[in-house]
Amino acid sequence: MPLLSTLRPAGACVVALWEIEETEPTLRTGLRLTPEEEADLTGITHPAQRVEWLACRSAMHQLSQSQGFTYQGMVKDEYGKPHLIGLPGHISLSHTSGWAAAVWHPDKPVGLDIEPLRAQFSRVVPRVLSAGEVLHADGNLHRLAMYWCAKEALYKLYGKRQLTFREHLHIEPFADEDTLLTGHVRLPDHFETPPENPIRIFCFRTGPGLLAVAF
Repeated sequence: MPLLSTLRPAGACVVALWEIEETEPTLRTGLRLTPEEEADLTGITHPAQRVEWLACRSAMHQLSQSQGFTYQGMVKDEYGKPHLIGLPGHISLSHTSGWAAAVWHPDKPVGLDIEPLRAQFSRVVPRVLSAGEVLHADGNLHRLAMYWCAKEALYKLYGKRQLTFREHLHIEPFADEDTLLTGHVRLPDHFETPPENPIRIFCFRTGPGLLAVAF
């Protein structure tokens, strides 16, 4: 059996965090995949990534059941954002080595990311953080990871392409012990209206390192 933790950041938002211990055949048992999902899985050749992909859907399956729904699979919109088939609410998925997670909110778009603490965060600063964010992070690995994880969650919440982490996604300065961050999506005037600002981003030290959920 997987180690499945349930987090409730605020209100009706629910996150399922899955530590992957299963093989691919075990995860496929009892998991309903649509023809489109089967095609997506066929396109994934790396064994570990296939397991992580399936674990995300297993987490969403169990999360749906915990809310009293009958899981029927997922479908992606034109931007690649997942949606539950025939069920209410908004969802997001994330996975990394050995871990998978899913989030559901009944009313609001959500974005989710899980990340280990990695030295590579310091190498992606120029393309991810604004000048003010770089100054605040000050090379601190934990702060860099918080920014990265929060911006990934914000990106998935917005759910559309044609934006960059550095120019369009912004996180207000935070204290190292903070678990609630404030984010903004700021787009040029010719883009369609962004989500309502500000956006709450809950960050937890859990699982592989950090988990962030924005809504």
